[in-house]
Amino acid sequence: MSRTLDATKTAARLARLTRLRPALALVLGSGFQGVLERVESAQTIAYEKLPGFPAVGVAGHQGKLVLGQLGGVPVAILSGRFHYYEGHGLDTVTFPVRVLAEFGVRDLLLTNAAGGIHRRFRPGDFMALADHINFMGANPLRGAAVPGRERFVDLSETYSRDLRKLLRRAAKPARARMHEGVYLAVSGPSYETPAEIRAFARLGADAVGMSTVPEAIVARQCGLRVAAVSCITNLAAGRSGGPLSHHEVLALSQQVKAKTAALLENFAKLYAEEKSN
Repeated sequence: MSRTLDATKTAARLARLTRLRPALALVLGSGFQGVLERVESAQTIAYEKLPGFPAVGVAGHQGKLVLGQLGGVPVAILSGRFHYYEGHGLDTVTFPVRVLAEFGVRDLLLTNAAGGIHRRFRPGDFMALADHINFMGANPLRGAAVPGRERFVDLSETYSRDLRKLLRRAAKPARARMHEGVYLAVSGPSYETPAEIRAFARLGADAVGMSTVPEAIVARQCGLRVAAVSCITNLAAGRSGGPLSHHEVLALSQQVKAKTAALLENFAKLYAEEKSN
């Protein structure tokens, strides 16, 4: 059975569970869950009700799809993602994106926690992705071609310039220090070595993480506009002066919870204005 057929069936199941038909969807990484408190008329659908969605197994990630109004615009929010380092294939990691595309979503905002490589970055800063480097050792389009989808996807502009502008504008009233830069994705789950971080910096990477890139590639294959934003939760190995831990990531995520919520709500408001013009 093809990936597209599976996604079509799950999207049909989702359509039976809700009347909402949002054009905008968000995927919440660590530190971005606070925005759920700002969703109005929220309807929650547990992942186990959606065929093809496995259980979420990482601290800081929930396992539910939330639909409602954010900043005056209908949204679908994936609270919790699946990671390659958990042992999932990239088909599974990116399956929710295919479902959203089949459901009718046209624009996707991806969020993540990342380690800062650029010398100007500090914990609590944000970075809108202008481009990425895939160091995960795999590509989600590998394998059987998906019927009706282009196999050789152009990634010249993976991340929409127009949506990046909205992110920059959304950051100002949220008092979020927003950079633009290149995100480098690794498979994880171990953190990088200082030597690897020095190499990544020479390659042009500004931040490093363990997600987002597979979802962005599949979203582009599905014809979605994509934006992505990283919360810089820690300095990368060799730049922090101490050992790295997931506890550190979660602690910083809690500190910026209100700021990330304001950032995403502001983005939704600006998105609604863009669509009305």
